[in-house]
Amino acid sequence: MLLSAVSACSLLLAAQAHAFSLDDVTARAKALAAKPYAAPVSNLPPVFSKMQFGDYVKIQPRRETFEWRSERTPFKLAFYHQGMHFNTPVKISEIVGDDVEEVHYDPARFDFGGLSFDSKTTSKLGYAGFRVLYPINRDGKEDEIMSVLGASYFRVIGKGQVYGLSARGLAIDSGMSKPEEFPHFTEFWIERPAPQDKQMVFYALLDSPRATGAYRFVLKPGSDAVLDVQARVFLRGEVDRLGIAPLTSMFLFGPNQQSSKRNFRPAIHDSNGLAIHTGSGEWLWRPLNNPQNVEVSSFQVENPKGFGLLQRGREFGNFEDLKDRYDLRPSAWIEPQGNWGKGVVQLIEIPTADETNDNIVAYWTPAELPRKGVPLKFDYRMHWTMDEPALLKNDVGWVRQTFHTDGELTQANLIRHNDGTMAMLVDFEGPVLAKLPSDAPVRPQVSVSDNAELVDTQLQPNPAIGGWRLTLRIKVKDASHPVEMRAALVDGQRALTETWSYQLSPRSNVQRAF
Repeated sequence: MLLSAVSACSLLLAAQAHAFSLDDVTARAKALAAKPYAAPVSNLPPVFSKMQFGDYVKIQPRRETFEWRSERTPFKLAFYHQGMHFNTPVKISEIVGDDVEEVHYDPARFDFGGLSFDSKTTSKLGYAGFRVLYPINRDGKEDEIMSVLGASYFRVIGKGQVYGLSARGLAIDSGMSKPEEFPHFTEFWIERPAPQDKQMVFYALLDSPRATGAYRFVLKPGSDAVLDVQARVFLRGEVDRLGIAPLTSMFLFGPNQQSSKRNFRPAIHDSNGLAIHTGSGEWLWRPLNNPQNVEVSSFQVENPKGFGLLQRGREFGNFEDLKDRYDLRPSAWIEPQGNWGKGVVQLIEIPTADETNDNIVAYWTPAELPRKGVPLKFDYRMHWTMDEPALLKNDVGWVRQTFHTDGELTQANLIRHNDGTMAMLVDFEGPVLAKLPSDAPVRPQVSVSDNAELVDTQLQPNPAIGGWRLTLRIKVKDASHPVEMRAALVDGQRALTETWSYQLSPRSNVQRAF
């Protein structure tokens, strides 16, 4: 009996020892970092490498060939075909129990949409990425809820949402004068979910000239999609800016920076602000800009509680776009697990003339990087949500909208007159403000940088939103340099709202129209 028990225990330990885990990918990443970088070589024939986007999107997975089609799990997998700049294949394997088996490329999985090419050209091609499908909106309907395609990019959506901003596994030297390095996910391992599973687990190996990485992702569909991430990053070279949990979005124009061209849409953006919850408990809100030059903003934070690129004020009337539905594009909120130590949340704003280019990047960068061979360990939870107020948990009021306009005074004849100043109007709202008594001593705390003069400050109730409107009139001293502004509402010593932190970007001699 004792021998039988020992044998059974040994078998159990052996099975556990061979179960695929993040440790397996971490070992691969560490070994890879110790070797010289080997750049992947394109295997695309010209008919695929020269393909335009309009032709590439014609290549669609056949629904009858979705992975796990014959399984009872509500999750399904579909794959992206190589083409355009997706010129090297990624290896995708399936984990079932303790077994790991590659999902081999098969062109029969795809409908090529009438594209004309010799079928022999696909014989040595592969997959560029994958999609996850799940009945998020109604039972029986296979909705795409996650897309993993290109470098280390991925996008996730919850119920009733459409794709907007993207996330990445890692960012290296974003927004610098030298070229940015884009690490790639080169291999994936995906666990087959059981019929009763409400989440899907997969792993990824990352490689680039100066870094490697091992990742474990746990995708949990819902009204808000949640993605748990465990990242283990190894450096194989010197890095100036290492971006952890990077988010990439688009901001073209909005009320704080209006379009100079006639456009029926009041705003075009996937996100309109960076939110930060500091380790000390302060909430910050930085509205986004489409600058005339690359702008980098850094916010020193120790042990951040959260940060993200949000889409606030998502009423349809703020966008009026039936085609692109910016009102349904989610916010992405990063919630660190454990203490991340000292570092900065960095925001990169890049000029763009149209909405096809992502021009906003935000990430965390640690104050100190480890020596070669020692992994950076970062765990975090990502919330893909359209319920932005819930992120603040009603602790403080928040900025509903920021307006930028010419300053003006009302003359004796009641005609408004521009007085040469610039005005910022900030609407604050939230239950904390709505519940205040009418005689509450609400006052603004305002500061502007040395490149501006604060001419006037006015605070008035905004009954339309149950909040308050703050109006600042300022004079810019030198338009070729930025102006920093900060404002919050307080009641005595108690902060009632997050801190509005706005940068008025410098103007150049080149005027862009968007």
